Amino acid sequence: MGIMDIIGPVMVGPSSSHTAGACRIGLFARQLLGRLPRHAQIDLHGSFAATGEGHGTPLALVAGLLGFSPEDERIPDAFAWAREAQLEVAFERKDLGNVHPNSARIHLDHDDRVVSASSIGGGRIHVWGIDGFQVDLDGEYPTVLVSYPDQRGVLGCVGSVLAEAGLNIATIKAHRTERGGESLMTVELDQVPSAETLDALNHLHPLEMVRFIPGLYSEC
Repeated sequence: MGIMDIIGPVMVGPSSSHTAGACRIGLFARQLLGRLPRHAQIDLHGSFAATGEGHGTPLALVAGLLGFSPEDERIPDAFAWAREAQLEVAFERKDLGNVHPNSARIHLDHDDRVVSASSIGGGRIHVWGIDGFQVDLDGEYPTVLVSYPDQRGVLGCVGSVLAEAGLNIATIKAHRTERGGESLMTVELDQVPSAETLDALNHLHPLEMVRFIPGLYSEC
């Protein structure tokens, strides 16, 4: 058991699961999009749908989309900040299936990016869906996400760029819709990649999208 399991995260309350974790889900989605979204459709599942409003879950999800961290004092006014930023948000209660009760699916800019994730306690999250791909990420490590058409050699090329930059790969997983279809690679790193390394990946053929998600718990 770690200290975070005992005292919980630094955050604006009232709940680490319904507030801090929800904020990190929104923050992950915003970082995946790579910009402030213009529109967000947020599906609330289970406890998020039933009791989330009283615990500030919708506010926290929107705060994350705005780029606020869980300890940001602006979280209680997130809706007002969203209006000022011209971010339109809609909520709907939905059954997302056999997943954790504290779960949400966020559709950004009319499905430009879709993130499905759960708040699993102590402010921590589990991201289990990205753009229709089943993934397994917790935001613990600095993470690079790469989309590309499925073909030979891409995983090796990405690994070579990261190795040449002196980065150690904690996990690397490739997901695809079908052979020759669309693919998504998730790479968790032990170090933060430099801007030059990310730029090198952005210029690597045939990659279509490169996104960097910093470790989400460094502020705790």
